[in-house]
Amino acid sequence: MNHTHGFYDPLTVFIAFAVATAASYFALTLAGRLFQGTTLRRWRLLAASVVMGAGIWSMHVIGMLAARLSEQIKFTPALAGLSFAITVAACFGSFIIYTGGKQSLIRLCSASLLLSLGIADMHFAGIAVMQSPLKAHYNFILLGLFAFIVFVAICSALLLFQRFHEHRAYRRWKLLSAVLIGLATSGMHYASMAAVPLQSLVPVHAAHADTGEHSSVLLLAGVIGGAFLLIGISWTSLLYDKKVLEKMAYSDALTGLPNRHRLSQQYNDFSMFYEEGFMLYIDFDRFKMINDTMGHDTGDRFIQQMAARLQEALDKNQTLFRFGGDEFLIISSGSRQDAEQLADRLILHLKKPFLLLDSEFYMTASIGISLTPQHGTNRLALLRAADIAMYHAKIAGKNRYCIYDEETNLHTLRKLELEKGLRKALQLQEFDIHYQPKWDAEAGRVIGLEALLRWRHGMLGPISPAEFIPITEETGMIVGITRWVLRKACEQNRYWQLSGLPKLRISVNMSIRVFESGKLEEMVREALHSSGLDPEDLELEITESIAMQDIEETIKQLNAVKAIGVKISMDDFGTGYSSLGTIDRIPIDTLKIDQTFIRQSALPSKQAIISTIIAMAAHLRLDVVAEGVETEDQSHFLQSRGCSVMQGYYYGRPMPADELYAWMERLTMTDTTAKE
Repeated sequence: MNHTHGFYDPLTVFIAFAVATAASYFALTLAGRLFQGTTLRRWRLLAASVVMGAGIWSMHVIGMLAARLSEQIKFTPALAGLSFAITVAACFGSFIIYTGGKQSLIRLCSASLLLSLGIADMHFAGIAVMQSPLKAHYNFILLGLFAFIVFVAICSALLLFQRFHEHRAYRRWKLLSAVLIGLATSGMHYASMAAVPLQSLVPVHAAHADTGEHSSVLLLAGVIGGAFLLIGISWTSLLYDKKVLEKMAYSDALTGLPNRHRLSQQYNDFSMFYEEGFMLYIDFDRFKMINDTMGHDTGDRFIQQMAARLQEALDKNQTLFRFGGDEFLIISSGSRQDAEQLADRLILHLKKPFLLLDSEFYMTASIGISLTPQHGTNRLALLRAADIAMYHAKIAGKNRYCIYDEETNLHTLRKLELEKGLRKALQLQEFDIHYQPKWDAEAGRVIGLEALLRWRHGMLGPISPAEFIPITEETGMIVGITRWVLRKACEQNRYWQLSGLPKLRISVNMSIRVFESGKLEEMVREALHSSGLDPEDLELEITESIAMQDIEETIKQLNAVKAIGVKISMDDFGTGYSSLGTIDRIPIDTLKIDQTFIRQSALPSKQAIISTIIAMAAHLRLDVVAEGVETEDQSHFLQSRGCSVMQGYYYGRPMPADELYAWMERLTMTDTTAKE
């Protein structure tokens, strides 16, 4: 028997390697999407398997056809398809194992072993289906060594790919992994061919040669078809991914509406679309309550219902966008009148109840309107104007719309400037505390002080508390500021006591944000400890709205500070927030009558309310303080009804610490002189 050896053209060897590498690269690209929790998992796995299988099989066939053997070989195309199926099945099984769960050494080795065995089976199945006068003899030791090398190479490739698929240089690592798989598969082919010497059995005849050429042509056509299949599947997958990614990038996942990115892509310059147009910025007024009380899943269902209802109210030429959360945007052509009519229609449309968890809910919305070209012609200018207008609709009472104007813009700019300044006010020592006396008209002396925060902005000058306190509460800065006021007020009171002034109780106003933070007791203890002030010389003032916010939690925190010895007063009593059915449960020592009643105390109706509050306090054994006393008549009326402790400009305005100290010294000297 004659041994027949083949040899290969280097260019053909490189082409076979390149085909296997390219197929591996595309297949790893498809498989890599599975790490990201992609949809259509099974179809993507199958596509990746067909791509890699087609590439490896094509490499094998190219190598067989390009082998320059001394004998003519022909193939059975139908049986050659078996080797292709083996390759695809091995790739599919390997990818299922590899991407099916948490990565581990066992999973990596199992996937690599299956793929290695599949490549080997494909190769030997390809040799077995050859119709040739040559007979193969196998060197199993050498083949086992080659198979082990292939296993190690594929293991290394998959490990590299798994470790670095989220790395910044992901494409380079993926290419290296594909090269390793290409080297492993093509190396396995050529090495195994060297380990399988072919021995001549029967001389080949011309007829056989013709048949061999015919079968080789068919097989070559299959290779070309496989290459086109590889390219087709890869590009189809990439185009599909591009389409899906575009949809994800420009559409809201929850509602299917276009999102902020779609707006910026299409409508950067509104003058290209509308000579006259408008934007409506919509924000729902109590959406956070639904999320907090019923959960985010229910909140998502509400957003879907809201999107559908908004869409129902629009015309064909009006486009609805979801910006995230409970914010929506509508753009349209039309005049100011058209914008106002649409806003009115939306407000009425949204008043209808929503059905969530078999319960009806009512929701309102605040809407801001910007107009083009009056407020700008580009997207950013119009968005900013509509957002500012929406904010002012909320301030104005919600459930309404506002159209942007320069006044609202200036107001917003000032608010932003104040917020920026507040963040540095403590550090720059711009805060100061003024103290207003509480006067006992019956005893004719000061019995307490209220600490009132004042702010002198470095550039804007004095800022009214009515302007900056709401900003501190909205941003949460009030908690840190209250901690500072507590400490400074306690230290100042202790200093006055050590300086010889009469012992007084000092009051500090509390914010709902302090109660929400859960730090009230900690802040009080810290202030008393650092100042050395007796707890009975400190009083915390709360409002009715604070007491009613979360009554059980409020009572718990107030009882904690009461246990220390600190007094509690309820400020602005009678403004309508509290329930008389729960007022006796709140651990307070003093009721403060709101100044709105005192200013109108000449009216019989207000006199009746004031008298009722004083009588109720007496029955509950609470002290009473009247705020806003500015005239002698007001003072006489209050004393006649049984209220002797008052606070207001008639007895003393808020004063800085040094001024109050001088004022108190004069009172002490006057009192001493009068006694003498």
